Amino acid sequence: MERPISKIIFFFLLQLSLFAQSVFLGVDVFFEEHLFKKFENKNVALVLNHTSVDQSMRSTLDLFFEKAPHCHIVALFSPEHGIRGQGYAAEAIDHSYERGIPVFSLHGNTRRPTQEMLKNIDVIVYDIQCTGVRAYTYPTMLFYIMEEAAKLKIPVVILDRPNPINGLTIDGPMLEDKWRSYIGYINVPYCHGMTIGELARFFNGEYNIHCKLEVIPMRGWHRSMSFRDTHLQWIPPSPNIPEADTPLYCLMTGILGELQLVNIGIGYTLPFKIVGAPWILAASFAEKLNSQKLPGVHFQPFYFRPFYGAYKGTNCEGVLIQITDIKTYRPLAVQYLILGMLKSLYPLEFTKRITESKSNIDLFCKANGTDAIYDILLNEKYPAWKLIEFQKQERETFSEKRKKYLLSYPE
Repeated sequence: MERPISKIIFFFLLQLSLFAQSVFLGVDVFFEEHLFKKFENKNVALVLNHTSVDQSMRSTLDLFFEKAPHCHIVALFSPEHGIRGQGYAAEAIDHSYERGIPVFSLHGNTRRPTQEMLKNIDVIVYDIQCTGVRAYTYPTMLFYIMEEAAKLKIPVVILDRPNPINGLTIDGPMLEDKWRSYIGYINVPYCHGMTIGELARFFNGEYNIHCKLEVIPMRGWHRSMSFRDTHLQWIPPSPNIPEADTPLYCLMTGILGELQLVNIGIGYTLPFKIVGAPWILAASFAEKLNSQKLPGVHFQPFYFRPFYGAYKGTNCEGVLIQITDIKTYRPLAVQYLILGMLKSLYPLEFTKRITESKSNIDLFCKANGTDAIYDILLNEKYPAWKLIEFQKQERETFSEKRKKYLLSYPE
């Protein structure tokens, strides 16, 4: 005879499974509710790439051909890495054709759609998976499109997708105007906790773009969900974001990587998940980091030899970062603690390497959105906790400001 407690546990797990599988993307809602109908017999431009798929992994482009044959797809716009995602980071992508439709690359000689590209277009539909990090070119491309579309009074429709980190975590510095660039275009924290649709609403309102913007929300997504919690299938938006949890780690080491001070797993099998160099001692480095008792993370001693990139072919020691509690970890705190500890334990290597390349310093400041982080790192003897608390008040102000742009996703 089956015990009642077993039935209760089974029922609970079944409900939890059903809950986790009930996330419908903006693209699912768009076609399920026949929202495309109002664009029939109009010229439609799609902004998409290889991540543009529905819950069943059917491409957005195929769905338009199958379900909305009377919407005239006249142009495609592609981001960094190209429409199929095989381009390297920062590689210029040429214009091309896909199924006979012109593909205009916005990561080559042209970063903004021109009036010629937008000629005769009635509506632009955007559907690309992002990483949840401010320092990423996909949102900037969208903002450029919104600015140019507003000038020509072309509506923009965004099919919303999950922030793969979650919709709650806010951490890191804000963006100063002088560091505005293609990898960071609006003044939000490095980790902003917003979906791409919410970011677009924030941009439209706070920067007075006056774009005729419509966001098609997801159904079933909760702000507390990481991408793995959605049970949707992950498609790498970039070559070095291979797994659904990689964005969580990118937040902890991505800025650090701009200095080329250490290897962060780019060029090894664990992008963004490790920090190492030939001059680091793994055991003591891990012990010192763990002694600071940052919530939600553990640093495991790790040994590796990169296949390419920083320290290619050289034996390296360092740490493997492990997230123990996604709800309490502070990703930028991890990043700045690592930087501070590197300075304390290896001052000669640290100072030499963070001052030797002007271009690396520039990228580091662009990614942070400010040069204050670099100045603190360079001039403070023990910079970690000053960096961790940097702009705490500004983040709290942003947290309040963003509320009016959030969609009605439950926590």
